[in-house]
Amino acid sequence: MSTANITATQAPVTTIREIGRHEGQAVTIRGWLYNLRESGKLLFPIFRDGSGVIQGVVAKNAVSPEMFDSVKKLTQESSVIVTGKVRADKRAPGGYELDVSDVQVVQPVPESDPFPISLKEHGVDFLMEHRHLWVRTPRQASILRVRAEIIKAARDFFDDRGFILTDPPILTPAACEGTTTLFPVDYFGEQAFLTQSGQLYIEATAMALGKVYSFGPTFRAEKSKTRRHLTEFWMVEPEIAYATLDDLMKLAEEFVAFIVKRALERRRPELETIGRNLAPLEKIDTPFPRITYDEAVKMLQEGHAKGELENRFEWGGDLGSPDETYLSSKFERPLMVHRYPAAVKAFYMEPDPQRPEAALCVDMLAPEGYGEIIGGSQRIGSYELLLKRIREHGLPEDAFRWYLDLRKYGGVPHAGFGMGIERVVTWICGLEHLREAIPFARTLTRIYP
Repeated sequence: MSTANITATQAPVTTIREIGRHEGQAVTIRGWLYNLRESGKLLFPIFRDGSGVIQGVVAKNAVSPEMFDSVKKLTQESSVIVTGKVRADKRAPGGYELDVSDVQVVQPVPESDPFPISLKEHGVDFLMEHRHLWVRTPRQASILRVRAEIIKAARDFFDDRGFILTDPPILTPAACEGTTTLFPVDYFGEQAFLTQSGQLYIEATAMALGKVYSFGPTFRAEKSKTRRHLTEFWMVEPEIAYATLDDLMKLAEEFVAFIVKRALERRRPELETIGRNLAPLEKIDTPFPRITYDEAVKMLQEGHAKGELENRFEWGGDLGSPDETYLSSKFERPLMVHRYPAAVKAFYMEPDPQRPEAALCVDMLAPEGYGEIIGGSQRIGSYELLLKRIREHGLPEDAFRWYLDLRKYGGVPHAGFGMGIERVVTWICGLEHLREAIPFARTLTRIYP
């Protein structure tokens, strides 16, 4: 076994994910030791390289005594370069094992200071405090791979349908969703805020390009400790000129169905590693059920009467987590609830012309109790009405002059939605908390690491 010095090898370098292409051949992988067990004259090191894990086999009679002893002393998460022959084995994870012939140690983890994330159980606080190391474990790595697939699927969906990616600013002069959930920053002596949404800005680019979308970080200063909230998260936000609420709902259901299908097609092994029951995901297909807010209220009140809900829901309130969970539990596919009271929704939402007290908006609720994953609306088209709403919400008119210009110069009916990446990852992976759906969670009580 070599140490520290990384020497060249004649065997081709590959990843564990692609190792099946090299059956019967000698290959080299670059990674880390995940685990090691011993059985007599055989050692079974398990290696990971970021793309997957594979078990190696080191036979005492096939290598030098020095190498056998050195492998036996390897510690968890020591970085290694391993060479061996690929052998098919149906019993092995991934279907292959590696008959190891050489191991080079890039950096050993000292026995006196072992890797802190062992294979035993750890508390959540400990794991979050060591998040930078926790992400190396198979379950957490699988979640991040699924997340990456969902992001790629989102981009592919919009790119292939003629949407143009446009990037809104992260620093903004005013609120989008509400003035009480902003993170203020000092912008060269002036007050600015971290963005709550890119929506207002991509409304502008939609007027230039027709169909656009953005993907980026957003920030909400809500003092919430629920499992559905983060203070920093990522959103995909499409915006379409000449679109109505009906157009938007059709786009949203096609989008979510596409993402679920892609995750099942390309990340099934990762979902199985996570322990996700795939049967509910395999039922996701369009069309999705749709109910009005009024119908939702009726269902919630009936649920209360049956003793299924503790509190009686009254018309005019916004849906809370227990309400969303109850409603979505009645359906196997994501549920779209549309036409909420305008009073509980954002200032920019178009009122229903048939019923002005209701907004032309929709929330999509994921099944299995995962709550809202999409929120969207048709936007106000009238300059006068938008100005009135800005004033009613106590927002600074000067900061919204440019936004009003979109209605003054060639305004058209338009619509869009936002989808929180972490909420979709949480649902598709079957997680209990959003904190596992992002590499480094930012919550009310955590900003380290």
